[in-house]
Amino acid sequence: MCIYKILRTLEKALDYEKFDMNEICSERLGISKSRWLKYMEMLADAGYIKNIEIKQYIYGDCELIDDGIQITLKGLEYLSENTIMQRIFSAAMAANVTIPVKMNSCQSIKAVKR
Repeated sequence: MCIYKILRTLEKALDYEKFDMNEICSERLGISKSRWLKYMEMLADAGYIKNIEIKQYIYGDCELIDDGIQITLKGLEYLSENTIMQRIFSAAMAANVTIPVKMNSCQSIKAVKR
């Protein structure tokens, strides 16, 4: 859910000249700084965000260097697909529909009903 919140916030920030990193900081998201740095690194590695750098120091600390963080087209596409799936899931849950879920390649498909 944090990844979605980060991308959604960056998408909204496209309307502004400058982005305040405090909008997506670990404290605001309610996660540890370590987890936040890993999320940011994964998002950058996957091409969902750009203009950041994660520095890892010999003594173990990490630091994020913000050079004008932005969501990428790939990040917007992920956000769009995720939003559509969330709406479908929410509508199905509201209608009390059974949703088939494949657990893994060794198990058969199971129906999940809330």
